[in-house]
Amino acid sequence: MSASDRPARPGMIDWDLAVRVGSRLVGEGPVVTRPEAVEAVEELRAGAERSTPLVREYTGLVASDRTAPVLVVDRPGWVQANADGFASIISPLITKLQEKKGPPSPLTEAIGSRITGVELGAMLGFLGSKVLGQFDPFHDKPGEQGRLLLVAPNIVHTEREIDADSHDFRLWVCLHEETHRVQFTAVPWMTDHLRSEMGNIIGAVQTDPAALMGDAARRVVDLVSGKSDGSLLDLFSTPEQKAVIERVTGVMSLLEGHADVVMDGVGPEVIPSVADIRRKFTQRRKGVGGLDRLLRRLLGLDQKMAQYRDGAVFVRAAVDKVGMEGFNAVWAEPANLPTKKEILDPSLWIARVHG
Repeated sequence: MSASDRPARPGMIDWDLAVRVGSRLVGEGPVVTRPEAVEAVEELRAGAERSTPLVREYTGLVASDRTAPVLVVDRPGWVQANADGFASIISPLITKLQEKKGPPSPLTEAIGSRITGVELGAMLGFLGSKVLGQFDPFHDKPGEQGRLLLVAPNIVHTEREIDADSHDFRLWVCLHEETHRVQFTAVPWMTDHLRSEMGNIIGAVQTDPAALMGDAARRVVDLVSGKSDGSLLDLFSTPEQKAVIERVTGVMSLLEGHADVVMDGVGPEVIPSVADIRRKFTQRRKGVGGLDRLLRRLLGLDQKMAQYRDGAVFVRAAVDKVGMEGFNAVWAEPANLPTKKEILDPSLWIARVHG
């Protein structure tokens, strides 16, 4: 995305610095020859296109072809794309904080924005080396419904790390991410629903610095030491925010679990080594070193792993009980989305939606 195409960025964060820091920390990824790089990019694009009818046939969800562009990016490209997306999402929050605090002095604004820019860049740098693919439903461009990002260096790194067949693994990743594209483009209200929920979270943000801090230091220590669950985001959640987060967690568990089920359901027909890939990849999701595990806990990635697991169990249980057509009632309207409690007990959702 060129600079002229990027949305206006809110203040309080030095976004350009965040991108520079994140791009420097994330590194370039594995060493590949130019022919290997060209092959990976072409295969990922082809895999995304091949996945569309496979997902449609398996799920019964009909999404128009090529409604969202497929971008095969490097690590810095992912950092840039997510900085742009993050700026768009938190713009209302920054506006609210600025209205509460009043305009800062130029020196305070410059120093504060650089500090937050470095912090955001460090987070993007860590995540940018992990993410294989991502559907961005909030990418706003006329004629497009989001965009699909496939991070080629991370995909190549992972397939080498787990010693997977590269052709099988690339299609496997494409199936998962294409399922997300189908979820949002075949269910047109989903993007606005999530955007509205994010607005509810921001609307409930406590802007009193003293109230924000409270006993946060102690809770951070408990989080780092493993005495408490959750992530840094949980430390500053009001009761109103927690209620919305519970709903969003249910939705995200559904989306991630559904994509995992599709991968495993379609995989055996087109990916010979899918069972081996699933076994190795599930192990990899647990993280490896101590620092990696700590960062995962702080950023809430451990919770994301639970979303894959719990969401997949929910989808399989619902499909087993009411069939794929009955399960697809979940996409009919926001009221049919499962709550976090229903994700953990699918019979509650079946009873509520199917009587």
